[in-house]
Amino acid sequence: MSDTDTDIQTLIDMMARLPGLGPRSARRAVLHLIKKRAPLMAPLGAAMQSVAASVRECANCGNICSSNLCEICTSNKRANGEICVVQDVADLWAMERGKAFKGRYHVLGGTLSALDAIGPDELRIPRLLDRIGAEGVTEVILALNATVEGQTTAHYIADQLETAGVRVTSLAQGVPIGGELDYLDDGTISAALKARKSV
Repeated sequence: MSDTDTDIQTLIDMMARLPGLGPRSARRAVLHLIKKRAPLMAPLGAAMQSVAASVRECANCGNICSSNLCEICTSNKRANGEICVVQDVADLWAMERGKAFKGRYHVLGGTLSALDAIGPDELRIPRLLDRIGAEGVTEVILALNATVEGQTTAHYIADQLETAGVRVTSLAQGVPIGGELDYLDDGTISAALKARKSV
């Protein structure tokens, strides 16, 4: 096997690790990139290098951005006392697409899972609790996926906030059991946010 063949196989193997791509899909994607080397592969490589060098997690909420704090955390217009807790950045982006939520976010970075040894300290739950008093939070909206892990995490956070003097709500209608926010349409997310209920 030549060095070129090895490089191509390495690229296929790396692409196959991406969500939604298996070995066959990765092979097709790599072949397409090779065919479109000038218009696609070179700019893609440059964009990936730029993102790898400049993008980081927001120190406050866990969103991704190119500075220490994201635009949402630095916007005075978003400081309305509401924090929406989501599992990951894809869920934050899904909420933002709906344009229904005008507060700030808190990205947990996952959900509680005893099987995977993921406890509150492995997530950003302690940071969330710190933000409650520091930012004058009046309502925490738990917008976690309607999975067993998501609901377990939501109940844990609600228990932790029981004496914090804040209203704790969760998304209501429109979010199916087993559903994930990133796959829902904008109207469903908006309806669920408007019909949130106390936990």
